[in-house]
Amino acid sequence: MKRFIEGGDRSQSSLPPECLDDYVVGDNPVRVVDAFVEQLDLRSLGFEGIDPESTGRPAYHPAVLLKIYIYGYLNRVQSSRRLEREAQRNLEVMWLTGRLVPDFKTIANFRKDNGPAIRKSCRQFIELCRGLGLFSQALVAIDGSKFKAVNNRDKNFTSAKMKRRMAQIEESISGYLRTMDSADRAEPQVAELKKGHLKAKIATLQEQMKKLKVIEQQMLASPDKQASLTDPDARSMQARDSGIVGYNVQCAVDAQHHMIVAHEVTNDGSDREQLSRMAQEAREATGAEDLTAVADRGYYKGEEILKCEQVGITPIVAKSTTSNNLAHDLFDKRDFIYIAEDNEYRCPAQQRAIWRFATVENGMTINKYWSSACPRCPLKAKCTTGKYRRISRWEHEAVVDSMQERLDRQPEMMRVRRQTVEHPFGTLKHWMGWTHFLMKTLPRVRTEMSLHVLAYNLKRAMQIVGIAGLLQALKPLKRCGAVFVAQ
Repeated sequence: MKRFIEGGDRSQSSLPPECLDDYVVGDNPVRVVDAFVEQLDLRSLGFEGIDPESTGRPAYHPAVLLKIYIYGYLNRVQSSRRLEREAQRNLEVMWLTGRLVPDFKTIANFRKDNGPAIRKSCRQFIELCRGLGLFSQALVAIDGSKFKAVNNRDKNFTSAKMKRRMAQIEESISGYLRTMDSADRAEPQVAELKKGHLKAKIATLQEQMKKLKVIEQQMLASPDKQASLTDPDARSMQARDSGIVGYNVQCAVDAQHHMIVAHEVTNDGSDREQLSRMAQEAREATGAEDLTAVADRGYYKGEEILKCEQVGITPIVAKSTTSNNLAHDLFDKRDFIYIAEDNEYRCPAQQRAIWRFATVENGMTINKYWSSACPRCPLKAKCTTGKYRRISRWEHEAVVDSMQERLDRQPEMMRVRRQTVEHPFGTLKHWMGWTHFLMKTLPRVRTEMSLHVLAYNLKRAMQIVGIAGLLQALKPLKRCGAVFVAQ
């Protein structure tokens, strides 16, 4: 093999570096993982196993297992079995753990039993980033995305699915019964064989029907009338052009450095109730007093917008058009101008629609307006099919109007939102392999999501601040008895 780069002789004895630290260069990201975990107060965060038992086999320190998980999620290795193999063969993991090799069950149990503490560790890194001044721009974008759960669609039941499945089984049973009737006209021996085969199929379907009725009772007992057999907390929800069984992951992303400052996992498929909570969590994480939160029309809800205004957060949310008037070539509510001084509307025919009465709908006080000139109006055919065009106004609609004015002055905010918050979701799903969560039930899925977010933020911080900068912000690392200081 002349003129090629040749490898070393496998049988040749060699002298490897005497120190394992020499295998890991000074700007290796694994050093950031080690430094971050070393500076955490694991006891105050609530990790189990900080104090070892006086008897029995010695346990692994929680710091070792946390380092393994952060390293694994940072390198797209989330399975406990794969992490065990990495600890046996990966020099970086050997350096990180000091050549310890926990078995996969120990690794899996750590993630299962320390969910709240792991989520707090994710928030600790956000506090570190805030101390580094990475959140100076008080603007976040909020969005949600649907992630698959460990639950097949065939093992999720809603009322519509249940009716459809039962109807299919009943139709199949009826078909087999009709086939049995026709089999009676065949030769006796052939008829007996056919009928025996068909009876077995009918018995199987009847057993399925019994199981479905048991599942139906569980489904009707749940608050949202759904039942999932594999992951009981997973829910069927609409995602893009199809439906999935999974969870709705909410994220608030900093518009300056695109770091996830707040996240939450819920099994509610709608985003309408999430705006104020996510905005307040983002403000606490960034420490910004005058925070602006941008979201798409899926978050548009008057009560949520009002909650943001009441706590000093400025929301910018695109308004969803729910009226059918435009489709029927009728005047829309936007064609009616509200005059605040007189508490009345001016219609397209320049008539006054005055206040008539107030009513309460879904806990909201709604004011009703209309004009007495409606029956004689020449534009009535373009306005309403009824006798009067009634206009409804929420008592706090001025908050929504002022938000719409902000959006009209800054239409580019929707583009900023899209560029800010949608990319992290794509990155996280890519790291997951476009597959589902590994864990079941909502609390454990939240733990898994926190590890994904922590790994994402670590990578972002290393790109923005640099590995040396993060090491300076954390503790100095030890190197073979000496002190390693990042240059």
